Amino acid sequence: MKASTIITYLGVAALAILGVTMARTNPSQAEYEDYAVQRLTEYLKTDVCKKTQGFIESLINFKCEKVVESVSPQMRGIIAGTTKQQDFLIFSIYSTDLKLNSGIPSYKFETVGAFNNFYTYSAKEQ
Repeated sequence: MKASTIITYLGVAALAILGVTMARTNPSQAEYEDYAVQRLTEYLKTDVCKKTQGFIESLINFKCEKVVESVSPQMRGIIAGTTKQQDFLIFSIYSTDLKLNSGIPSYKFETVGAFNNFYTYSAKEQ
């Protein structure tokens, strides 16, 4: 057999193995929701709570981090209701339009899921 034929077969086999691996490790929408709630919780605790910590806590004895923890189940429901999944078998794209009301800015997140991991490649305030 020629070397080029062997290389071609090996390349096709490697691509097939990669495709099967990606298809088996394509994360589900439920896994994305877990990821999104975790990221949103981290953001609220590290950015929002730190900025409001002194003034609001002293004013009304408000514990921001405890409030964030207590609303975590509701966050999952909001994320589930505002997320669209495009499943391409070997990876998925998740688009989340997070808009609560007119007084709070809305955000659009786009995330790709592959190999049991997520990568948010776009996060825009709208």
